[in-house]
Amino acid sequence: MGKEHYLFAANVIVWVGIGCYVAFLAAAQKRLERRLKRMEVLGDDD
Repeated sequence: MGKEHYLFAANVIVWVGIGCYVAFLAAAQKRLERRLKRMEVLGDDD
């Protein structure tokens, strides 16, 4: 395997990692939005 193959493999690994991180952030944001919505609904009892 030449240097170019290692560079390509490293590039793919980095982009897959970035994609996984973005997916994790999107899931966390959805969880926070649901939690905020529940808190708003519970807070409207006043």
